[in-house]
Amino acid sequence: MSSTALTDDQVDVELKKLVQFIKQEALEKAREIQIKADEEFAIEKAKLVRSETSTIDTVYERRTKQASLAQQITKSNITNKTRLRVLASRQDVLDAVFEEAAGKLADISKDSDKYCFLLKDLILEGAFILYEKTISVSAREADFELISKAIPLAQEEFQKEAGFAVTITCNPDSPLPAQSAGGVILVGSAGRIVVNNTLEERLKLLNEEALPAIRVAIFGENPSRKFYD
Repeated sequence: MSSTALTDDQVDVELKKLVQFIKQEALEKAREIQIKADEEFAIEKAKLVRSETSTIDTVYERRTKQASLAQQITKSNITNKTRLRVLASRQDVLDAVFEEAAGKLADISKDSDKYCFLLKDLILEGAFILYEKTISVSAREADFELISKAIPLAQEEFQKEAGFAVTITCNPDSPLPAQSAGGVILVGSAGRIVVNNTLEERLKLLNEEALPAIRVAIFGENPSRKFYD
């Protein structure tokens, strides 16, 4: 078996083929490495983007909640301040109403006929509260004459309703102050029980007991109120 030696030209051709093959292999390997590197980069980039996006979303959500809470607190504070101002303004109106009423108490006694019947009703109411057979009444000295007319009327009505007679006397030794608007103070049980039915006291009671109704009459029903007595 004989072998033929390659010529120089043939050797060059073979070398070139080998170099071309190695170069092609290297290029393909380089492409594989580049593709793999690009894939890994894309994966890491996606992870980083997701991580940063999640962080941003968390920060945004936290800041949004903080801003919402701050807004609610501010709104609540403004609402409370407004409500307090409204309540204060309403109270000022109510105070003005009662101050005006107090200023007009003295006018009640100017109509002697109506005032006489009012005194009778005040005495009668006090007599029913005391529910005794002997009652003393204090009034302004200026009202003594009207009191003397009102007492018999009150005694008569009391006897009809209570079923027994009551003796009501005016106490001249303990009159109401001259600057009083009027009305009476009744005393029973030997001075141990006192019923204050002066006009000033009645206005005070009206302020305490009828204030809710007066508030509704002036301002209307409270829309936020759910329960009523």
